[in-house]
Order: sequence, then C-alpha cells, then structure tokens
Amino acid sequence: MAESSGSAGTGKELLEVQTVAIRFAGDSGDGMQLTGDRFSNETAIAGNDLSTFPDFPAEIRAPAGTLAGVSGFQINFSSKRVHTPGDALDVLVVMNPAALKANIEDLKAGGVIIANSDNFKDKNLEKAGYASNPLEDDALRSAYKVHEVPITQLTRKALEDMELQANLADRCKNFFALGLMFWMYSRSIDQTKKWIQAKFGKRPEFVQANTRALEAGYYFGENTEIFAHHYIVREATYPPGTYRNISGNTALAYGFIAAAKKMGLKLFWGAYPITPASDVLHELSRHKNFGVLTFQAEDEIAAISAAIGAAFTGALGVTCSSGPGIALKGEAMGLAVMAELPLVICNIQRGGPSTGLPTKTEQADLLQVMFGRNSESPIPIVAASTPSDCFWTAIEASRIAVKYMTPVILLSDGYLANGSEPWRLPRSSDIPEIPVKMRTEPEGFQPYVRDPDTLTRPWVVPGTPKMEHRIGGLEKEDVTGSVSYDPQNHEHMVRTRAAKVAGIAKDIPPAEFLGKESGKVLVVGWGGTYGAILAAVEALQARGASVSQVHLRYLNPFPSNLGEILGRFEKILVPELNLGQLSKMLRYHYLVDAISYNKVQGRPFMVSELITKIEELL
Repeated sequence: MAESSGSAGTGKELLEVQTVAIRFAGDSGDGMQLTGDRFSNETAIAGNDLSTFPDFPAEIRAPAGTLAGVSGFQINFSSKRVHTPGDALDVLVVMNPAALKANIEDLKAGGVIIANSDNFKDKNLEKAGYASNPLEDDALRSAYKVHEVPITQLTRKALEDMELQANLADRCKNFFALGLMFWMYSRSIDQTKKWIQAKFGKRPEFVQANTRALEAGYYFGENTEIFAHHYIVREATYPPGTYRNISGNTALAYGFIAAAKKMGLKLFWGAYPITPASDVLHELSRHKNFGVLTFQAEDEIAAISAAIGAAFTGALGVTCSSGPGIALKGEAMGLAVMAELPLVICNIQRGGPSTGLPTKTEQADLLQVMFGRNSESPIPIVAASTPSDCFWTAIEASRIAVKYMTPVILLSDGYLANGSEPWRLPRSSDIPEIPVKMRTEPEGFQPYVRDPDTLTRPWVVPGTPKMEHRIGGLEKEDVTGSVSYDPQNHEHMVRTRAAKVAGIAKDIPPAEFLGKESGKVLVVGWGGTYGAILAAVEALQARGASVSQVHLRYLNPFPSNLGEILGRFEKILVPELNLGQLSKMLRYHYLVDAISYNKVQGRPFMVSELITKIEELL
C-alpha cells in the first residue's frame, strides 16, 4: 500500500511503496539489458534489496519488431527482503508493440504501462500481430494505467544540435527511458553519468548524447503533466558490511579466485565459449594479477583436457560449459576420475536438449552429471542456490576436489548466472582456509597409496625428484599405479573410487530446515528454485500452515541426515525445472513417495504456482 511522503520539492506527490517489480522490454537491439543493469546498480546503491531476471532471445539480432526479438529485464526491489524477481509486474516499460504483446499477461491489474508511442505505427503493429493500436484500446486503458511517451521523438529533440545521424540518436532512447524511471522511483542519475563517462570516454560524442538522453528522461518525468506523482522505496535493513550487486557468473569467478588464493595455487580456467557460461571466462580474463590463467580452447574436449593437465601440474584446474558441452566432456571427465586429479567442472544449465533454448533457464542436467559417463565413474556434485551463493559453492567445490583428489561438478543455471542480488563482501577471514599439501617426500611413495581416512591418493607435481610416476586412462594397479587388467584389482579400484566419493558425506554439513522438523509437507529443492520455494514456504508458514523446506547443496553424496528428515513428513514435494530428476534420486535412495512438481518452460517458478501446489497437499 502506498503512503504519501510529501512532494520532495518537485511539486508532485511522493508516495512511499514497499516493493516494486519493473520489466523493461523492447527489441534485442534496444539496450534493455543495459537499461535494466543500470537501474539495478542504482537500486543497489539506494540500499534496496533486489532480485533480477534478464530474459533475452538466443539470436544475435532477431528481426526487429517481432515477438521473437523481444528482450526483457525484470527487477524486483524492496525495503524488505526479496527472494525472487517477482511474479506479477507493477510497471511495464515497452519500446514497441511486440514488447507489449509478449509481456502484457505478466502485468498485474491496475499496473502501469509506459510505452514508446513513436514505435506504435502500422508496420510495427503488423509485425506484432495487432490489427489496431492497442494503446487506443478502451479495454487496455480500463485494465491498466497507460502512459504514452514519445521516447524516440523526445530523445532526438534532446540531441538535435549534436548533428548525430538519426540511427545513432535513436540508440540513446534507452537512456531516456532509464532517466524517466530514475525519476519515477527517486533514483539519483549521478552514478550512471559517471558510468557513461567511463564506458564511452573514448567517444566524447557518445558520452554527451547518452548523458543528455538520460537527463532528458529524468526531467521529462519531473516536468510533464502525464505523471501526477512518483515513488520512493526506503532502504532495506541489512547486516553491517560493504555490499555490491553481483550476478551468479561473476560470483562464480570470484569464488574460484578466492579458493585458489586460499590454497596458494594458480587458477587455470579452460573453457570453450557457450551460453550462458561464457561470462565467467570473460570475468576471469580480467584478473591475471591474481594468478589466473584463462585458456579459450578450440573445443570442449580441449578445454577440459587442458584443465586436467593443469591439475596434474599442481594448479587448481577448472572447466566450464553448459549441457551440450558437458556431454562432449564426458570421456575426459572419466579420465579425471581414473587419474584421480582435482578438477572442477561447472555446468551452467540451459534449456535443451541439443541447442535447445540457449538463453533460457532449466535444471535438467542433474541425471546427466550423475550418470552421463561410461562405466562406474562417480563424481561429487554440488549446486548453487542464489547468485551470491555461487561464490561460496565455487569455494566448496574446490575444497572437495583438492582434499579428495577427485573431479567435482558444480551446477548453476541461466537464472542464477544472469540474475543478480546484493552481496555482502566477505573478509578474507570469513573464507575458510583450504590447506593443500603436495607430497615431496620420496620415501614410501607410490602414486596410488591412500590416506586411510579419505582414501585420497597423493598429489605430486611432475618433476619432483625421485617421485616420477605415470597416470592415464587405463585401469591402475592398487598402490603402484601400474597398468593392470587383473579382474579382482579392477573391482577393488572401482569400489575404492566409489567409497571415496561416498565418504565425502562425513565431511559436509547436515541438511538444514526452514520451519519445523516434522509435519505435513516438506518441500525439497535444489539449485535456482531456492528463492521461489523460500518465498512460498514463508508465506504459508505465516498463515500457520504445516510446511517446511530443505534445500540441497550437496547432490552426490547427499547429506547424511537426509533420509531421516524425509521420514518425518507426511508428504514430500520436489519442485524442479525438469521432469522430476531429483525426485527420482530421492525415490531410489530412500524409497520415499516423492511428489514431483515440474516446469520446463525456460522460465523460473512463480511463487504463486508453488503456493497453489503446496496448498493442494496440505
């Protein structure tokens, strides 16, 4: 509910609101991702909690004005804690008819539409499938608050004395829309002006044009009679600390840098470009000063093979891809299992199979990473739950890989990778130490002699005096590491490798609850479904419902107390962005009647969907 806070000296009423969800939408060339990113950063600076959802087409540039080419960026920001980008929109900013048609169903009744009326002409209306201008439709105007703003014309007018070509002037219209929204939600434009200077400093005319458009949008909102009031969202309450806005891919990059520094090792990143994982490679390439080595390989097999080689030489080896690339890496992952080398394989999941939906989110690779290799080749699996949690999950994956001399798979997804949220910067002391000991004593050395507690073989840097040894993909003789075809030795080594991975369960924390430790419904999730599940469970708990939540970071092995937890609840609901992969694993591990709730639309769960499903089970 909005509360009046006066006029703030503008002559227009300033209303205080608690939570707002905005989506910027337009052609993939209209700069909607940049617009949303800048609004998110200013919102973070303003002290609001926030969650974002960039949503863009896979094509580099789909036909302008078509539904296939619509790009959107959604942000949910609040003076209280938020867990998702929001279900229904309060404000929809559209740059053309296709953007309106593709997104209008997500706007809540009575919501605000801000439309670039200059683009609602016959040609664009036809491309979007409209027989007439929807902005003139009485039904639309009665259902929503429609504000027609000639954004293109006003942007050109603000830049008319600069003698820019019309197409260059029009490319600034996203900054006009951004300035207007900065005014509407009481955001300062100063930091974005500095960002424009830093981004376009080598082209002074671009700095001037984008800055003028930004200011024109801001002052248009302040002076036009179209808007009778604007809004303010107060600061959220955070624990003390220094915060920044961070995406999942950036957090992943920082996590691996931190892990390598805590280990005292170089970080080697071998990757082949693929959506939505490439941004991690881009981010890491900027940090050579931290001992980061990035290698853009010619293909997926070369990327993981190089990372395995780096691990053999004593570096923290990491490779990263998405589902199609993980399929190609399968044989080399088996090599890392056989050689027992520390390696982290990141899978930033997307819609599939095959090329599938490259820019849309999904979490349908769980069974692939669990079983998608030949023979018995167990690999520990961890999954991040929020954009900022990618940082800590990267550190944990690295710890397990090095401590247990094993490849580890880290699961993220497009929703986490591209989404962002405020993140409190940790101090170095907040990050656990990760001791690494390379064996240098030749006495008693054998390449496959094992630690009796962890079943880990020694890590020896090639060239260490008197400790020459060989590794490879052929089966190893126990202790000596010599090639062996002995049947009993093979079974012994297969069981030993499996026992090593299973034993990691003793070295990970127990599963934790949100809510009571027994009751009617337990909602079990993993990965990027965390925020939506949490919001749904909290809402139902506030009404007194008997529902609890367990969210799993460790998917192989499971936490040691998980079976006991599942037995305390009458019903177990497993929401997943797949057709029931975790629920299958829970059934065969624990013989429980896990109820699947599945969605495979390239979009995350809505909180309302989960609330409805949970209520059916209560």
